[in-house]
Amino acid sequence: MEKIPDALQAAPNVYKLLMENDRVRVLDVLVKPGEKTKLHSHPDRVVYVLTDHILKFTSADGESKELELKTGQVLWIEAGAHTTENTGKTVAHNIAVELKELDKRIPLSYL
Repeated sequence: MEKIPDALQAAPNVYKLLMENDRVRVLDVLVKPGEKTKLHSHPDRVVYVLTDHILKFTSADGESKELELKTGQVLWIEAGAHTTENTGKTVAHNIAVELKELDKRIPLSYL
């Protein structure tokens, strides 16, 4: 089975890296009306919505869901693969904070 590419690899026209360290990766996400990404993957993430917009997400198994998102909304999204399509008439602009796995050997008291 072929590995599903990371968002930055699959859709560099949509995802721009703002910052990365050993714990998170922060992406600026900009999807123009009518634009659709290739299938790509993300780890668990938090998304902050910067503009009102409508996006259609289609998972790797073909299941689709359309979301109407509002400025200021915050979403928790679990890891997975999907395509993203802007089905609305406005630019979709979000900030995504992707979480990286913590080293399990670090004691919680240290964090």
